[in-house]
Amino acid sequence: MRILHTADWHLGKTLEGRSRLPEQEEFIDELIGIVEDQNIDAVLMAGDAFDTVNPPAAAEQLFYEAITRLSDKGRRPTVVIAGNHDNPDRLAAATPLAGYQGIHLIGYPTFDLLNIEVPHADERLMVAALAYPSEARLQEVLSADSDETQMRDKYNDKIKNLFSRMCLPFRKDSVNMAMSHIYVAGGSTTDSERPIEVGGAYTVGADSLPEAAQYVALGHLHRPQDVKRANTMARYSGSPLAYSFSEIGYTKSVTILDVKPQETPELTELPLSSGKPLVRIRAKGGIEEVYQWLDEGRDNQAWVDLEVYLTDNLSLEQIHRLRKEHPGIIHIRPIFERSHSELERKREANLPIDEMFRRFYEKQTGGAQPDQELTSLFLELINEDSSLKEGTR
Repeated sequence: MRILHTADWHLGKTLEGRSRLPEQEEFIDELIGIVEDQNIDAVLMAGDAFDTVNPPAAAEQLFYEAITRLSDKGRRPTVVIAGNHDNPDRLAAATPLAGYQGIHLIGYPTFDLLNIEVPHADERLMVAALAYPSEARLQEVLSADSDETQMRDKYNDKIKNLFSRMCLPFRKDSVNMAMSHIYVAGGSTTDSERPIEVGGAYTVGADSLPEAAQYVALGHLHRPQDVKRANTMARYSGSPLAYSFSEIGYTKSVTILDVKPQETPELTELPLSSGKPLVRIRAKGGIEEVYQWLDEGRDNQAWVDLEVYLTDNLSLEQIHRLRKEHPGIIHIRPIFERSHSELERKREANLPIDEMFRRFYEKQTGGAQPDQELTSLFLELINEDSSLKEGTR
């Protein structure tokens, strides 16, 4: 069986007010191409389909078109769980219609285990699909459980026990997967994620992931990464697009698993090419360097964080020109060298005379340090000079 793991689409998300919807549409088209070219049998989408609980209509339309195309009229089962950005009721509202197309939309944590027939593989897939388990949502599912008193108060223990109970019906003749939208301790975060690990209270230990599962498909962290020290193979697939400048240099990807019952999956990370790159430009040569960069057409399809080293403020005309010639410039941050130099001179003016001499000597000699005898001689000369000046007054 070939399973594709993806997460954190964040449909409708903007970059400082700039729409990313065309790039997200490009990603969906690329994803459809991948599932067809790679003969994918089932898709696991591990949360944050949307960026807000009230996404724009265009984002919702793109989502429903995407899962419809992925499912291929039920021939490719698709499982989607709610993330911390999603409205669980809104995500699951289309369940009566989606079910007819082999699409499983899970809004809230539940004890239920998905038992899915996978037509292409002629096998059975069982998924412990744990939607984003906030404390409030956990209380709703646990309060109806007769064994609630056996669940300890610690969040990590609740998740561990919940996963254990969900995985009890796993079968030896089925492919057994787990998935969730959680923060596992030790994961590498970025600026574009909304924190869910408040003071560590919502952190799950790697050893709390279900050992009974052959693989745990995770969502929330935007950098693709394996989970270390887990009891089983577990991974964050990452977001399909770079959603903040802290993600510069990250390779975006989806994860493909080749797996048979009771066997360790073979994992392949397949890079994505959709979306504009995010770049950071530092123009130490000032505004003229920026104009040269524009004339050469470099990074003309990128989102840009621009730092310009200046001696004077940028005029409104210069700012308008930059934004007109490159609409992808997100930030323009002036760095004033004059102010920096003046600050350094003020700092040096307040230094003790011996420290000023040491720095001067180091600069003149290429890094050598004056010994104490030489420093003392210098100070004596300075004192003698001062005394002579006093005597001539």
